[in-house]
Amino acid sequence: MLHAPRTPARRRDSSLALPPLGRRTLLVGAGLALGGTAASTLPAQRAFAEDAGLDPTGTTLEAVAVPEAGESGTYRRLTAGPGYAFEVREDALDHAAQASRADTRVPLASFVQFTDLHVLDAQSPMRFEFLHDITGSAFRPQESLTTQGAVALIERVNELRRGPHTGRDLDCVVTTGDNTDNHEHVELDWFLALMNGGEITANTGAGGTWEGVQTGGSTHYWHPGGEVEDRYAEAGFPQLPELLAGAMTTHTSPGLDIPWFSVFGNHDDSISGTLPTDWDFLREMYTGSWKFTGFASETANRQLEAQVRTAEAGGTGEAQRQALSSSLDPERKYEITPDERREPFTPEEYIRAHLGQTPRVGAPGHGFTEENAVESTGYYTFEIAPGVVGIALDSTNRAGFTQGSLGHAQYRWLEETLEEGSSRYYDGIGRLQRTQSEDTYFVVFSHHTPDTMNNLLLEPGNGELRHAGWDVENLLGRFPNVLAWVNGHTHTNTIALHGDDVAERRYWKITTASHVDFPQQARVLEVVDNRDGTLSLLSTLIEAKAPYQGEGLASLYRELSFNDLHAERAQEGEGRDRNVELLLAAPGH
Repeated sequence: MLHAPRTPARRRDSSLALPPLGRRTLLVGAGLALGGTAASTLPAQRAFAEDAGLDPTGTTLEAVAVPEAGESGTYRRLTAGPGYAFEVREDALDHAAQASRADTRVPLASFVQFTDLHVLDAQSPMRFEFLHDITGSAFRPQESLTTQGAVALIERVNELRRGPHTGRDLDCVVTTGDNTDNHEHVELDWFLALMNGGEITANTGAGGTWEGVQTGGSTHYWHPGGEVEDRYAEAGFPQLPELLAGAMTTHTSPGLDIPWFSVFGNHDDSISGTLPTDWDFLREMYTGSWKFTGFASETANRQLEAQVRTAEAGGTGEAQRQALSSSLDPERKYEITPDERREPFTPEEYIRAHLGQTPRVGAPGHGFTEENAVESTGYYTFEIAPGVVGIALDSTNRAGFTQGSLGHAQYRWLEETLEEGSSRYYDGIGRLQRTQSEDTYFVVFSHHTPDTMNNLLLEPGNGELRHAGWDVENLLGRFPNVLAWVNGHTHTNTIALHGDDVAERRYWKITTASHVDFPQQARVLEVVDNRDGTLSLLSTLIEAKAPYQGEGLASLYRELSFNDLHAERAQEGEGRDRNVELLLAAPGH
């Protein structure tokens, strides 16, 4: 399935699609009028760091959501703050970068990463909102608005159109998992309508009536109608009596104007992203007429809490699983309207739903093939741009639970794929190997980060060996053509270097925050050949196209996420994790 590059990524001949971008071209990207202006009169912009934000429009280089002044812990409105600073990271180089690279660079690819959209059926009976003090993702005050927020993000990408640094047209979007929240068919339908364009009515159960916990009368949750003096009202949350009706109103997504590719996440493959779907006594509750609000037995509740804590920490909690399987007590529940659309999908059904779409742009399947559907495998390759290949991994474990790993067959496929696109690589004991393969650059995508891939449980009915994140990370480091491993899962902006004594074996590990929790961001990545023996990945974060203050539901979605009682400001990351130039030594240098 490897797409061979049309032009080897390392060559510097006239067959490259775009000429080197000089200072004059760069300033055009900044919106400066150059007609009749001699280059000698232009401002000096030799240092690459000074070229940052040449067209910051619509990105966090221009502005970013910040809270208005007020006491921490109380409800605050958002406003436009100064854009994030731009930083240059030379950690991967053994020498200082050349400032002149701004005049010689050539853009190779430009793409957007979405991650952790969590398109969510907030009225589903198969959710554990009562555990939100243990895991904040169990209930969020903004969760009724995930589709409206996603539409605004898609509108931002369509408006952006080009990479902010190079001006290269965006090649594609890659969404790195947790596209749905509870792997329900209806969530998948909404997700595909969002990405491809179409109408969405984010309501299940009774038409026009909200049957989720936000109208249930419990002080444990935010009631936007103000009928309950709940803990959120005490924290200053406003009364918005029309919110839930607005959330259920049919709205339309324009769909992405560029091709997009889909990656599996644990929420696309397990109950609440945590518990195995093969627990039949829980699976049946998806389409039932009872909303589960906890076990009557406090022992069972503690076992479920322990199960969730264990799963969140990366464990498997098999003892709790066995105890819970016989502990369901019907006393803590209330009646709701059943909905067959809530049936959880299987991995094969997820893939076939993608194959069954007629996309506005790009090919059917969004990366998945008929072979993936038949074999129920979620990994594949795709061409981002000539000479730059994306590798989509499926880091979920069919045994369930939050953390991930790779099966041995996928691990071997990954190794073979990298070998096929590398004229030189290092074997398992560090010896340099040379081949006749044509070179391509690789960007690897997965849902999980290396540190969250420690679930080595065997899949049901499959005795296949599993590989942890450290193992995959070391495998990628054997191939100089690997530029980055891009992922999500932690809902936090983080960029770290995979280090090595040999400079060409270093690559970047890029993790991006979610679009369900604050800061609700996505990431643009531009791949650049600096033509001086180095490459650069130019990272720019973007937010949804929604005013920081306004009556729109997408604006409210962001504001509520900031004020969520469980929000973690650290998820924004540091400056080095956000708008940065990430330098690398080019293979062979």
